[in-house]
Amino acid sequence: MLTGEYRNSLDEKGRLLIPARLRAQVEGSTLVVTRGVESCLWAFMPEQWATIASRLSDSTSLFQKRARILKRRIIAPAQELEIDKAGRINLPATLREYGSLDKDVVLLGLEDYIEIWDEGLYRNDMDENEDEFLSAAEELGKILSL
Repeated sequence: MLTGEYRNSLDEKGRLLIPARLRAQVEGSTLVVTRGVESCLWAFMPEQWATIASRLSDSTSLFQKRARILKRRIIAPAQELEIDKAGRINLPATLREYGSLDKDVVLLGLEDYIEIWDEGLYRNDMDENEDEFLSAAEELGKILSL
């Protein structure tokens, strides 16, 4: 299970070090990285990505506009990236541009995938969604009886 919040920096070649604790949770030496929904990138282990891509393709039709949009935005930009011996992945320019990734980055382990955020965009997203978080936490507390 992928967990944890980590801060790191891109180097001048667009390489991102996957922190050792997070890397230890990754099976194998590759990650599939694609565009996320909120200006972040999503990174999946190849098996998980294959399941997601297959389910998306199996449950939609190329004749549905929304399905084509989802495939263009999520499946098409996906790239399988090798984790090098130093523990880095080389993020392609197109993915760095989408995530506005320039230097300071936040990596979030979210159970079965990793989100990769520009640190400033992540802070803004956390601030903008604070009320939504508190409301969701309130509902979750009722459901879990905590």
